[in-house]
Amino acid sequence: MKLIDLKVRDFVSEVASKSPAPGGGSVSNLAAALGGALACMVSGLTIGKKRYEALDEVEKNTFVKATAKIEELRCELMQLVDKDTDAFNEVMKAFGLPKVNDAEKKIRQTAIEMATIKAIEVPMKAAEISHAILREICVILGYGNPNTLSDIGVAALLLGAGIEGSILNVKINLPGLIDREAAKSYATKADALLEKGKALSGQIVEKVHSRMNV
Repeated sequence: MKLIDLKVRDFVSEVASKSPAPGGGSVSNLAAALGGALACMVSGLTIGKKRYEALDEVEKNTFVKATAKIEELRCELMQLVDKDTDAFNEVMKAFGLPKVNDAEKKIRQTAIEMATIKAIEVPMKAAEISHAILREICVILGYGNPNTLSDIGVAALLLGAGIEGSILNVKINLPGLIDREAAKSYATKADALLEKGKALSGQIVEKVHSRMNV
């Protein structure tokens, strides 16, 4: 059974078990997906309301497009919950290959390298998707139902955490790469994503706080 098909209680219990997977990567992806879900909820509580109906057609179209994009990206993140765990399991499987002779050692080394690349690219993709959702959330914040400000704030926090968690999972795998140039390239990309993600998440949360001040 896929992780995303588990009941909440069972998923949490699985994470809490002695098994190394699902771990931080899958949890980060779920957190980010929940952030996207909250943004979709805010949209649903906005469309059709007086504030929304007062918008011009261009603004309405922008809001609807942002909502549709968030939903699309949220669904991608849900798939990555399982893909992250699958990638980890592939790394473990590769390390378990025989290494008695040179031929086996070469096959094993290649398998480890390929599995490690996948274990890097899955969380990198998750970080990219989470950042894309944050950009669309800026639109939702601009036009959204003011009674849902706290929900948008929580969404931004979860997505920010999802990005940083994903980047941590990228970085933990980089030392295992034989191709050091590739490792450096991944590290540079990861740092840039982390910086942008933290900045945008922080900006959204700051705006939420400022609008809630009494």
